[in-house]
Amino acid sequence: MASAVIGTVLAVSGAVAPASAAGDGYRASIRTIEAATARTMIGVSWRRGCPVPLADLRRVQLTHWGFDRVRHAGELIVHKDVAGKVVAAFHTLYAARFPIRRMNRVDRYRADDNASMIADNTSAFNCRPITGSTSGFSVHSYGRAIDLNPLENPYVKGRTVLPPAGQAFTDRSAPRPGMIRHGDRAWSAFTTRGFTWGGSWRTLKDYQHFEAPA
Repeated sequence: MASAVIGTVLAVSGAVAPASAAGDGYRASIRTIEAATARTMIGVSWRRGCPVPLADLRRVQLTHWGFDRVRHAGELIVHKDVAGKVVAAFHTLYAARFPIRRMNRVDRYRADDNASMIADNTSAFNCRPITGSTSGFSVHSYGRAIDLNPLENPYVKGRTVLPPAGQAFTDRSAPRPGMIRHGDRAWSAFTTRGFTWGGSWRTLKDYQHFEAPA
């Protein structure tokens, strides 16, 4: 079923993987970064010196369910190597009616990761340092990481909780809508496609975070 949804991805600048519809109403498309989108990214989420060129990134648009139980259109920027897997993973979430608050490119938040998390925004590419550091590149800088419902699935390191309102969701023993737990549908949607989950890390817990190896 995933192949029918994903379609063919063309590596030529401006080419489009035609929007495809599954029988359950899920729609998704994978596109190269066209000039109009590039202009909104350059100097914001992408800049000279980032470890991945814009030509290796893809703009993914897809359907997801909101907490209001209504279908919404979302948008992510991811690496071309994982675009198909991302479309398939979110199809699994859609089929399970897993709620997602919102899904906007981080450029809408001026690439401010904290602002994106506070908005409970599900996002992917952002050329930035690792959380808690001022140097090096996060896996998000390569377009190989997804942060899913960051409010319901906060970053927790010691007494640091990001976003701060995520403190209400640090007790993972009582599942609530939008939360990710080891072994559930959201967890398996990504881990069965080669992603690892930050909620399994030992020195800190990044419950929102899934990343794919290069």
